[in-house]
Amino acid sequence: MKNTFDASRRRLLQKVSVGLALTPLAAGALRSAWAADLPLVTTDDPTAKALKYTTDATKATDAKPNSKCANCQLYQGPAGSAQGPCLLFPGKAVKASGWCASWTAKTT
Repeated sequence: MKNTFDASRRRLLQKVSVGLALTPLAAGALRSAWAADLPLVTTDDPTAKALKYTTDATKATDAKPNSKCANCQLYQGPAGSAQGPCLLFPGKAVKASGWCASWTAKTT
């Protein structure tokens, strides 16, 4: 076999490796840009009403201490953001300080 074949395959593998390593960075940037464009879910939304969603977790009567969207498993916003997407409200964002009855502690 020719040495050029091995070099081109090695170059391809290097590029694929670099691409895979950079994917999480690009995904994070896209997610935060996407979250900024989403409309906020309102408390009048039928799903929000069913889940007892509130924009302020401290005002939720059923909320456990320190439970809020920002530390929920379903919250998809970047850490430290004021709002972000939630799996329960497709196409809409929730406040990071909000809460709903489906709150599930984020696993680390």
